[in-house]
Amino acid sequence: MTKVALIRHGSTPWNKEKRAQGTSDIRLDEEGKREAIKLAERLKNGTWDVLYSSPLLRAKQTAEFISEKVGLDILFDSRLKEAGGGQIEGTTEIERKERWGNDWRTLDLGMEKPEKVVARGIGFMSEVLDKHENQSIIVVSHGAWISHLLRELDEDNIGEEHMKNASFSEVFFREGKWFCDRFNCTLHLE
Repeated sequence: MTKVALIRHGSTPWNKEKRAQGTSDIRLDEEGKREAIKLAERLKNGTWDVLYSSPLLRAKQTAEFISEKVGLDILFDSRLKEAGGGQIEGTTEIERKERWGNDWRTLDLGMEKPEKVVARGIGFMSEVLDKHENQSIIVVSHGAWISHLLRELDEDNIGEEHMKNASFSEVFFREGKWFCDRFNCTLHLE
């Protein structure tokens, strides 16, 4: 059985300001570093074979804390990047409404479509199955990327809940299908 832990990066200053991050390269803040350390502590108790990460700085920093604890090198994959935010990157909801109106979501502002994010995610997961069958893999990525992918892999067990910073979700491939056995867990932060 193949197991994949899907990890959202720790907190950033833009998370606190509720700014759309997209593919902007934002660092973890001090809280995000503490979250990543706690998450790494949780993961060090498991048996892991491979560690992948988005190359965006907030994911990379989170993966570095994990790498140190679990003893794995980080493999970077650009397919793990967050959904591109186009013109909304760096803006808050209030700023978007001021700039483009209440219906800003209906406008073409260059945001990456969910279908494209899912296609990147499915391509990555298919490659994981080919390269790492029956292994345990850690993947450090981003909130929209993880939530779009999880809804595609196992829509029956995934709600509309926003992905929390430094959350841990876990999927297993068995009987020819992905199953989500843990979603958006942050018990390690309590």
